[in-house]
Amino acid sequence: MAARHLLSIADLSAETLARLVEDGAAIARGEWDGRKVLAEKIVGIYFRKTSTRTRSAFTVGAMKLGASPIIYGPNDLQILTGETIQDTARVLASYLDALVIRTNESMEEMRSLAGQDRMSIVNALTEGEHPTQAIADLVTLREAFGRLEGLHVLYIGEGNSTAAALALSCGLLPNMRLTIVTPEGYGVPESVLEQARGFRSGSQVEQRHDLDPPPRHVDAVYTSRWLTMGVQKQDAGWLAEFRPYTITPELMARVSEPRTVFMHDLPAMRGYEVVDEVLDGPQSIAFRQAYHKMTGAMAVLAWSMAG
Repeated sequence: MAARHLLSIADLSAETLARLVEDGAAIARGEWDGRKVLAEKIVGIYFRKTSTRTRSAFTVGAMKLGASPIIYGPNDLQILTGETIQDTARVLASYLDALVIRTNESMEEMRSLAGQDRMSIVNALTEGEHPTQAIADLVTLREAFGRLEGLHVLYIGEGNSTAAALALSCGLLPNMRLTIVTPEGYGVPESVLEQARGFRSGSQVEQRHDLDPPPRHVDAVYTSRWLTMGVQKQDAGWLAEFRPYTITPELMARVSEPRTVFMHDLPAMRGYEVVDEVLDGPQSIAFRQAYHKMTGAMAVLAWSMAG
């Protein structure tokens, strides 16, 4: 079987994305029969940026599936000394069955690595998209509500790689609704929104820059760290622009139904994008969401290498 790559949610079919979500949910329930499906496989974990959840999720997930992980730090590969991406890919493809990579940079390098067809490449975060986070998010929603169709997710904060992947995912699957509310100038790129709306799935993906009035009766309120990967913003006054978008108990009360949940991809900057009362409160499923980083990772690894 030729290697399957996960570089962008947009590269998947709706059926494949739905299958990955169902597999992740089944793994969480203990009802999945592919526990050692990757026995004797080797998975490289190459993270050029910091990570707590994603690196741990893929490392532990690979081991649970029977694979052996090999960890590369940001300064370990000869790419740094001038070897081309293409030569690195040819060499690693003779050793590894998959390479999970995080860069927080453009996807160009990742697509170059995917130029060979022996080693699967999995995008664990680029500057523009975080597809495995979106899969974890959908697994979390599937577990919480028993379905995805008909759900309305309200995303508040920065239009970062997490928001972009969520937009593509909600646009690809049938009859979901995503409302993104960001400060002016910090939204999801219009090109991504157009792509999400172009799937013609019956879903609605909209973006606005004003929380007054907020949408009512949403199923999930989602926020993300305002400083992606801790990278400082160029605008010295950015924090004042973001302050009105903090998730507080008052905001949750204005948009919630009895079953409304709160989600966060973590790590959280407590007191900034969310206050403790919400993150630690009864509506929060953020730490269960973090667990599903692993179930989603396992589903992706199994799909990419075992079919």
